[in-house]
Amino acid sequence: MRAFNAEMSKLFSLPSIWLACFIGAFAPAIFAGLDSLAEKEDIIAGVSTRLAEVGYVGLGFGVQGVIILGVLAVSSEYFIESSESGGGRQITTSLSAVPSRLHFLLAKAGAVTAISLLLCIMAIVTIVLSTKLILGEYAPTFEWFRLFGAVCYWVFTALIAFGLTVLTKNSIIPLTILMINSSVVSFSILLAKVTTLAVYLPDRAGIDMFMSMSDRYHTPLTGGLVMFTWVVVLMIVAAVVFHRRDVAS
Repeated sequence: MRAFNAEMSKLFSLPSIWLACFIGAFAPAIFAGLDSLAEKEDIIAGVSTRLAEVGYVGLGFGVQGVIILGVLAVSSEYFIESSESGGGRQITTSLSAVPSRLHFLLAKAGAVTAISLLLCIMAIVTIVLSTKLILGEYAPTFEWFRLFGAVCYWVFTALIAFGLTVLTKNSIIPLTILMINSSVVSFSILLAKVTTLAVYLPDRAGIDMFMSMSDRYHTPLTGGLVMFTWVVVLMIVAAVVFHRRDVAS
């Protein structure tokens, strides 16, 4: 518990973490609001085919906040400190305080999970308020099981970002890949044109937990299990690599 509290404290001491929190908590409401405005006339007229998705779109795009969170949680350990501080890295100090590398990773992953959970709940609240403000009585009814799926999607995505950063010891690669994949173009959608196996990629399977798309392949439960499997495998690989790695390298 002491290690977990220490990791929470370290995360909230990072200036960039507040940007991640802002994006995670409020960007989804902006996307949901814009989507509500675009669909408002059709919804009021009763001809919209996307009423059930209004709001959930924001949860799909707003996941960038927890991606930044997952990457920062690890990459911040490898920042080189100023010469006044000895020019070392935080990771050396962290492992001196928590000698067990597995315990260290679990505490850090726990902190990422807790903050991701909190951010998603805040995002859901702001989305509900945003859609109610714009659509009024025509606002969609948010179903608890889909919201739960969105929460899982956010937490799993944050842990995937976390695991990839442990493997790369670098923020640029996982941040670039995951941010582009979640906002600009989905690599799994492109790969799906080549092979149906692409529907088992984590982002594609995970989105089925809360979005009812026309090309939906998985049930929410199956999509969640597929994404969870990816998370477990990636975290195991990351833990093994981190255990064997020379921190100074």
